[in-house]
Amino acid sequence: MSPEPTTPARRRFGWPQRVFSQVLLMQLAIATGVTVLATGLFLAPLSAQLDDQAMRRALAIAQTTASAEVAEKLLNSRPSLDGPVQADAERIRKATGAEYIVIMDMGGVRWSHTSPEEIGRVVSTDPSVPLAGREIMEIDSGTLGRSARGKVPLRDRSGTIVGAVSVGIEYDSVRDRLFSAIPGLVAYAGGALAVGALAAYLISRRLQRQTHDLAFSDISSLLAEREAMLHGIREGVVALDAAGRVRLMNDEAQRLLGLGSDGKGLPLEVVLGAGRTTDVLAGRVTGEDLVTVRGHRVLVANRMPTDDGGAVATLRDRTELEQLGRELDSTRGLIDAMRAQDHEHANRMHTLLGLLELEMHDEAVDFITEVVGVHRATSEQVTEKVHDPLLASLLVGKATVAAERGVSLRIAPESMLPDRVVDPRELVTVVGNLVDNAMDAASGSEDARIEVELYAEGSTAIIRITDSGPGVPLGQRELIFTEGWTTKELPVHGKRGLGLALVRRLAERQGGSTEVRDAPNGGAEFIVVLPEALSELAEPVPATAAEVR
Repeated sequence: MSPEPTTPARRRFGWPQRVFSQVLLMQLAIATGVTVLATGLFLAPLSAQLDDQAMRRALAIAQTTASAEVAEKLLNSRPSLDGPVQADAERIRKATGAEYIVIMDMGGVRWSHTSPEEIGRVVSTDPSVPLAGREIMEIDSGTLGRSARGKVPLRDRSGTIVGAVSVGIEYDSVRDRLFSAIPGLVAYAGGALAVGALAAYLISRRLQRQTHDLAFSDISSLLAEREAMLHGIREGVVALDAAGRVRLMNDEAQRLLGLGSDGKGLPLEVVLGAGRTTDVLAGRVTGEDLVTVRGHRVLVANRMPTDDGGAVATLRDRTELEQLGRELDSTRGLIDAMRAQDHEHANRMHTLLGLLELEMHDEAVDFITEVVGVHRATSEQVTEKVHDPLLASLLVGKATVAAERGVSLRIAPESMLPDRVVDPRELVTVVGNLVDNAMDAASGSEDARIEVELYAEGSTAIIRITDSGPGVPLGQRELIFTEGWTTKELPVHGKRGLGLALVRRLAERQGGSTEVRDAPNGGAEFIVVLPEALSELAEPVPATAAEVR
């Protein structure tokens, strides 16, 4: 069975969907409507103006005709085709191009007319107004059809009204003048419409390029999808215009930058303030995967310029990854330290075994006591001065790693940090970064050493760390606190130059300060002041009388 032939789908003609087509049609409709309206508004007063001009012309001819000489001829003759009044009227009519000139007496009898048979008959329209001494202009119909008329009284030399003069201008001639003006007006209107249509087409073509020939429904869908995407992705997005003002900032960017609002329409410097983050987003610092610190967050920024002179910047939170990278570095250091400890422990065990085989028992006991005492003394020295367990554990571990790298780490005798730390993790970050930098600087130096001093003044924690390294040149003492600045080789996780920047940010967030200067015995000395690191001391409660007894 053969398949039934399919009928071609009918093409539906309706309102176009493309932005280009819709805008073009709307602009053409507006241009056409404006042209038609302007033409109509011009023609309406033009018709009234032509009527007024015709009536005034008829009135002027009538006023010229109504002379005293004509009045005397009317009084001294009879109405006839060969009369002097008819002769004067016809002469003036031919000279002026009027349709007719009718001269009548007080009874309304015509003494002149274009049609000879009408002479001697009463006029067809009411002559009372001009015979009463008033002039009139009007468009009216008579025996010769519709005409523009002017009527004036006819006075003799003494001023007495003896009749009236009525002059008519053929109304078809007025209409012809109006119609003759229309082609020129339509030509001008058509030219204006053509220019408007061309301008509308050019504007629509440009709009077509800018909208990529999308339909309005497509644009609406794209906007909805963009809003959902921008506010749904876990990556910060900041869009700037050509003047550096914030055009768009999604929720994640506000969270990463620590902002309460998107700052739309404001300059980037006003929204974020001065700093590296602003320089990176504004494009003053160029490159890929630029690292910046905002508050306690480590961010990675990438910036892409747009065609209109603006830019779109993306922000990724690298805080946890950076912490993992630093933990990896620390773990690698601990692994190296444990590997060295393993070799040292093996040597100690071999020594102890030799002493026991030689039956030198007293010497073996002394050897074990000395080895254990060194480690115990280090732990006791730290815990005696630093009462916070997390920070004390950090310093004990750092002392072990330092010893394996040939660096002596000691706690200054003046140190005394009570167990009142508000956020131990922040203090661990500050001390850990400073000790790591001091260890890198002191490694390889003669009599390599690090001294850590921690003490409290009320709620303020003061950290002073001194090393025996080469020191920090005067011109680099501010640069070392800048994100990304380093003189070391890149670690496994690929980023450096963040440790000291984090230390400064943590200090500034508490209203504190960071400072680096030359150590008294050579090397560098870092001093960090954290005003809100410790909780206030509780005031003692006065004893009651019952308690005293």
